[in-house]
Amino acid sequence: MQPLPTPQKLSYIIIIMRTQFLVGAALAVTAAASPVIKNREVTTVTVSGSTATSYPQPASEIQGFPIHQSCNGTERRQLEKALGDTIKIAQQATQHIYAHGNDSALYTKYFGQAPTAEVIGWYEKLIHGDHEGVLFRCDDIDGNCHQEGWGGHWRGENATDETVICPLSYSTRQPLEALCSGGYTVASGKLNHYFAADLMHRLFHTTKIGEGAAEHYADSYTECLELAEENPAEAVRNTHTLQYFALDVYAMDVALPGEGCTGAVGEEEVGSHVAAPASSAASSAVSSADASTTAAATSTSAQAASQTASKTSSAAAVSAFP
Repeated sequence: MQPLPTPQKLSYIIIIMRTQFLVGAALAVTAAASPVIKNREVTTVTVSGSTATSYPQPASEIQGFPIHQSCNGTERRQLEKALGDTIKIAQQATQHIYAHGNDSALYTKYFGQAPTAEVIGWYEKLIHGDHEGVLFRCDDIDGNCHQEGWGGHWRGENATDETVICPLSYSTRQPLEALCSGGYTVASGKLNHYFAADLMHRLFHTTKIGEGAAEHYADSYTECLELAEENPAEAVRNTHTLQYFALDVYAMDVALPGEGCTGAVGEEEVGSHVAAPASSAASSAVSSADASTTAAATSTSAQAASQTASKTSSAAAVSAFP
C-alpha cells in the first residue's frame, strides 16, 4: 500500500487537473464557433487557344501570320519556324538600335546618319504589327514555281498581302541556327540563304507591312553601303538594307558574339531582284535575276518569269525573290 501524498503534492495535482480542464473547454468552444475547413479541390481547366500560327515568342508579343490550307504539315512547320526566326532577327535589330542608337558602327554602316525611328518602326511592324491577312500559301496559284530558281513570290496586284512559297524554299533555305556556318559571310553570301531573312524581304513587299514605302532602292551589299552614304533617307526603307543589317547584327550579337561573320565582298554579290510585269500596260520590268540560279541560267530565268507572269494574269503584278 502506497503512502498518501503530502498536502503540497495534492495541491500541485489539483492545479494541473484544473488547467487541463480549462484548456479542453476552450478548444471545444473554438471548434464549435469555427466553420469546418475542408481541403480545397484543385481543378485544371484546359482553355482552347487560337487557331492562329504559334511562335516561340509569347502571344502578347507577336500576332500569328496566317498560313493557307494548301501548305501541308511539313511546310507549315517550316514556315512557322522561319517566321519565328524572322521575328527573332527583327527583335535583335531593334534591341541593338535601342542600346546603341546611331552610335553603332553597324547602324551607320547601313543607314548613315539617318535617325533611328524609321528603322525601328519597320522592324516593330514585323514584331508587333497587325498581320491579319498577310497570308503565306503553297499552292502555286499563279503558276510561277515551276521556273528554275524560284523560291517564291509576292502576288502583287492579284493579292497584295499574299505570298507564295515554292517547294525550292523548303529544300534550300537554312535555319537561323546555321548563321555564320559553312563559310557564310554577310557581305558575300546570299540574302535568301537563311529562311528568316528571305521571309523578312517577302513581308516588306506586302502592302500591310511595307506600305509601298519599303522598297528596292539598292540591291547588292556594296550598293546598300553606298546608299547609306549617299541617301540615308532611302537606306532606312531599303528592303535589302534592312535584311543585311538584321543578319549582321544577329551574327555579331548572338551567333558569334563580338565576332560575327561580316566578311568581305565576293566576286558575285547577291541581293538582286526578279520582277515580272503584271500587264501589257506595265512600262517596265525589273529583270535582274537573284543569285539563287546560276549565272548561265540567269537571263533565261528572268525572261521566263516575265512571260509566265504575263500569261498568269493580265492585271497581276508578280514580284519574285527566288
